[in-house]
Amino acid sequence: MTKILVPYYSTYGHIHTMAKAVAEGASEVEGAEVKIVRVEEFEVVKEAMSGQDAYVQAQKAQEDIPVATHDDLKWADGVVWGIPTRYGSMPAQMKQFLDSAGALWMNGELEGKATGIFTSTGSIHGGQETTAITSLVPLLHFGFVYVGLPYGENPEQLTTDGIGGSPYSASTVAGPDGSAQPDERDLTMAKRLGKRVTTVAKALRG
Repeated sequence: MTKILVPYYSTYGHIHTMAKAVAEGASEVEGAEVKIVRVEEFEVVKEAMSGQDAYVQAQKAQEDIPVATHDDLKWADGVVWGIPTRYGSMPAQMKQFLDSAGALWMNGELEGKATGIFTSTGSIHGGQETTAITSLVPLLHFGFVYVGLPYGENPEQLTTDGIGGSPYSASTVAGPDGSAQPDERDLTMAKRLGKRVTTVAKALRG
Protein backbone atom coordinates (compact mmCIF):
# COMPACT_ATOMS: atom_id res chain seq x y z
CA MET A 1 0.00 0.00 0.00
CA THR A 2 1.03 3.59 -0.67
CA LYS A 3 -0.08 5.59 2.35
CA ILE A 4 -1.18 9.17 1.67
CA LEU A 5 -1.97 11.71 4.37
CA VAL A 6 -4.03 14.84 3.73
CA PRO A 7 -3.57 17.14 6.75
CA TYR A 8 -5.38 20.44 6.47
CA TYR A 9 -6.57 23.48 8.39
CA SER A 10 -9.87 25.08 7.37
CA THR A 11 -11.69 28.04 8.90
CA TYR A 12 -14.77 28.30 6.72
CA GLY A 13 -14.68 24.92 4.97
CA HIS A 14 -13.09 25.75 1.62
CA ILE A 15 -9.90 23.82 2.34
CA HIS A 16 -12.00 21.00 3.83
CA THR A 17 -13.83 20.69 0.50
CA MET A 18 -10.55 20.76 -1.41
CA ALA A 19 -9.09 18.11 0.92
CA LYS A 20 -11.86 15.70 -0.02
CA ALA A 21 -11.11 16.27 -3.71
CA VAL A 22 -7.39 15.66 -3.13
CA ALA A 23 -8.18 12.43 -1.29
CA GLU A 24 -10.47 11.33 -4.11
CA GLY A 25 -7.70 11.80 -6.65
CA ALA A 26 -5.17 10.00 -4.47
CA SER A 27 -7.54 7.06 -4.12
CA GLU A 28 -7.54 6.58 -7.89
CA VAL A 29 -3.99 5.22 -7.72
CA GLU A 30 -3.94 1.46 -7.34
CA GLY A 31 -2.87 0.37 -3.87
CA ALA A 32 -3.37 3.78 -2.26
CA GLU A 33 -4.56 4.13 1.32
CA VAL A 34 -5.69 7.69 2.06
CA LYS A 35 -6.27 9.39 5.39
CA ILE A 36 -7.66 12.91 5.91
CA VAL A 37 -6.78 14.64 9.20
CA ARG A 38 -7.32 18.19 10.44
CA VAL A 39 -4.93 20.53 12.19
CA GLU A 40 -6.64 21.57 15.40
CA GLU A 41 -8.11 25.02 15.85
CA PHE A 42 -6.83 27.34 18.59
CA GLU A 43 -9.23 27.67 21.53
CA VAL A 44 -8.84 31.45 21.48
CA VAL A 45 -10.04 31.49 17.86
CA LYS A 46 -13.03 29.29 18.66
CA GLU A 47 -14.06 31.74 21.36
CA ALA A 48 -13.53 34.81 19.19
CA MET A 49 -15.45 33.33 16.25
CA SER A 50 -18.26 31.69 18.22
CA GLY A 51 -20.74 34.33 17.05
CA GLN A 52 -20.13 33.78 13.33
CA ASP A 53 -22.60 31.24 11.98
CA ALA A 54 -20.55 30.39 8.88
CA TYR A 55 -17.52 29.60 11.02
CA VAL A 56 -19.50 27.58 13.56
CA GLN A 57 -21.19 25.51 10.84
CA ALA A 58 -17.90 24.88 9.02
CA GLN A 59 -16.21 23.71 12.21
CA LYS A 60 -19.14 21.47 13.11
CA ALA A 61 -18.92 19.81 9.68
CA GLN A 62 -15.32 18.82 10.46
CA GLU A 63 -15.85 17.44 13.96
CA ASP A 64 -15.65 13.79 12.91
CA ILE A 65 -12.32 14.17 11.14
CA PRO A 66 -9.39 13.00 13.30
CA VAL A 67 -6.95 15.60 14.61
CA ALA A 68 -3.54 15.43 12.93
CA THR A 69 -0.64 13.95 14.91
CA HIS A 70 3.07 13.52 14.26
CA ASP A 71 2.50 9.77 14.14
CA ASP A 72 0.30 10.39 11.10
CA LEU A 73 3.26 12.03 9.36
CA LYS A 74 5.50 9.08 10.18
CA TRP A 75 2.83 6.68 8.87
CA ALA A 76 2.53 8.37 5.50
CA ASP A 77 4.52 7.77 2.32
CA GLY A 78 3.22 11.03 0.88
CA VAL A 79 1.63 14.15 2.40
CA VAL A 80 -0.61 16.68 0.66
CA TRP A 81 -1.05 19.77 2.84
CA GLY A 82 -4.19 21.92 2.93
CA ILE A 83 -2.91 25.38 3.87
CA PRO A 84 -5.14 28.46 3.62
CA THR A 85 -3.48 31.84 3.39
CA ARG A 86 -2.95 34.38 6.12
CA TYR A 87 -1.41 37.53 4.65
CA GLY A 88 0.32 35.56 1.92
CA SER A 89 1.66 32.69 4.01
CA MET A 90 0.47 29.80 6.19
CA PRO A 91 -1.77 30.36 9.24
CA ALA A 92 -0.42 30.06 12.77
CA GLN A 93 -2.33 26.82 13.38
CA MET A 94 -0.41 25.03 10.62
CA LYS A 95 2.88 26.70 11.54
CA GLN A 96 2.54 25.50 15.14
CA PHE A 97 1.91 21.95 13.97
CA LEU A 98 5.06 22.02 11.85
CA ASP A 99 7.11 23.83 14.48
CA SER A 100 6.24 21.16 17.04
CA ALA A 101 7.55 18.41 14.75
CA GLY A 102 11.18 19.14 15.52
CA ALA A 103 11.88 15.57 16.60
CA LEU A 104 10.81 14.29 13.18
CA TRP A 105 13.18 16.77 11.53
CA MET A 106 16.04 15.86 13.86
CA ASN A 107 15.65 12.16 13.12
CA GLY A 108 15.09 12.65 9.38
CA GLU A 109 11.83 10.73 9.56
CA LEU A 110 10.11 12.69 6.78
CA GLU A 111 12.99 12.75 4.34
CA GLY A 112 12.29 11.38 0.88
CA LYS A 113 8.49 11.54 1.18
CA ALA A 114 6.48 13.11 -1.64
CA THR A 115 4.51 16.22 -0.77
CA GLY A 116 2.29 18.88 -2.30
CA ILE A 117 0.15 21.82 -1.22
CA PHE A 118 -3.35 23.12 -1.87
CA THR A 119 -4.53 26.48 -0.66
CA SER A 120 -7.39 28.99 -0.51
CA THR A 121 -7.39 32.79 -0.60
CA GLY A 122 -9.94 35.58 -0.48
CA SER A 123 -8.97 36.89 -3.91
CA ILE A 124 -6.83 35.87 -6.87
CA HIS A 125 -4.18 38.30 -5.59
CA GLY A 126 -4.42 37.29 -1.94
CA GLY A 127 -1.64 34.72 -1.81
CA GLN A 128 -2.52 32.02 -4.36
CA GLU A 129 1.16 31.62 -5.21
CA THR A 130 3.01 33.07 -2.22
CA THR A 131 1.28 30.77 0.27
CA ALA A 132 2.49 27.69 -1.59
CA ILE A 133 5.98 29.07 -2.16
CA THR A 134 6.52 30.21 1.43
CA SER A 135 5.04 26.99 2.83
CA LEU A 136 7.45 25.02 0.69
CA VAL A 137 10.43 26.31 2.70
CA PRO A 138 9.81 24.35 5.94
CA LEU A 139 8.77 21.27 3.95
CA LEU A 140 12.17 21.25 2.24
CA HIS A 141 13.85 21.53 5.64
CA PHE A 142 12.01 18.35 6.65
CA GLY A 143 13.34 16.65 3.51
CA PHE A 144 10.11 16.29 1.56
CA VAL A 145 10.21 15.87 -2.24
CA TYR A 146 7.93 18.60 -3.59
CA VAL A 147 5.38 17.85 -6.31
CA GLY A 148 3.81 20.72 -8.24
CA LEU A 149 0.85 21.06 -10.60
CA PRO A 150 2.23 21.37 -14.17
CA TYR A 151 0.51 23.22 -17.00
CA GLY A 152 0.63 20.17 -19.25
CA GLU A 153 -1.74 18.26 -16.99
CA ASN A 154 -3.81 21.27 -15.96
CA PRO A 155 -4.96 23.38 -18.92
CA GLU A 156 -7.45 25.06 -16.57
CA GLN A 157 -4.60 27.26 -15.37
CA LEU A 158 -4.39 28.96 -18.76
CA THR A 159 -7.34 31.25 -18.19
CA THR A 160 -8.19 34.80 -17.19
CA ASP A 161 -11.13 33.56 -15.09
CA GLY A 162 -11.03 34.14 -11.34
CA ILE A 163 -10.29 30.55 -10.35
CA GLY A 164 -7.45 28.87 -8.49
CA GLY A 165 -4.57 26.75 -9.72
CA SER A 166 -0.89 27.48 -10.36
CA PRO A 167 2.25 25.42 -11.06
CA TYR A 168 2.91 25.57 -7.32
CA SER A 169 -0.34 24.24 -5.90
CA ALA A 170 -3.99 23.48 -6.36
CA SER A 171 -6.08 26.31 -4.95
CA THR A 172 -9.45 28.02 -4.79
CA VAL A 173 -10.78 31.55 -4.37
CA ALA A 174 -13.12 31.93 -1.39
CA GLY A 175 -14.10 35.52 -2.14
CA PRO A 176 -13.64 38.59 0.08
CA ASP A 177 -16.50 37.49 2.35
CA GLY A 178 -15.78 33.77 2.10
CA SER A 179 -19.08 33.04 0.37
CA ALA A 180 -17.63 31.62 -2.87
CA GLN A 181 -17.26 27.85 -3.11
CA PRO A 182 -14.56 25.92 -4.98
CA ASP A 183 -15.08 25.96 -8.74
CA GLU A 184 -15.35 22.55 -10.41
CA ARG A 185 -12.06 23.33 -12.14
CA ASP A 186 -10.44 23.92 -8.74
CA LEU A 187 -11.67 20.54 -7.55
CA THR A 188 -10.48 18.85 -10.74
CA MET A 189 -6.98 20.24 -10.25
CA ALA A 190 -7.05 19.23 -6.59
CA LYS A 191 -7.89 15.66 -7.62
CA ARG A 192 -5.02 15.67 -10.08
CA LEU A 193 -2.65 16.91 -7.38
CA GLY A 194 -3.72 14.11 -5.06
CA LYS A 195 -3.19 11.54 -7.80
CA ARG A 196 0.17 13.04 -8.83
CA VAL A 197 1.59 13.09 -5.29
CA THR A 198 0.42 9.52 -4.75
CA THR A 199 2.01 8.36 -8.00
CA VAL A 200 5.32 9.98 -7.03
CA ALA A 201 5.13 8.59 -3.49
CA LYS A 202 4.54 5.11 -4.91
CA ALA A 203 7.57 5.44 -7.20
CA LEU A 204 9.77 6.72 -4.38
CA ARG A 205 8.83 3.70 -2.28
CA GLY A 206 10.07 1.52 -5.14
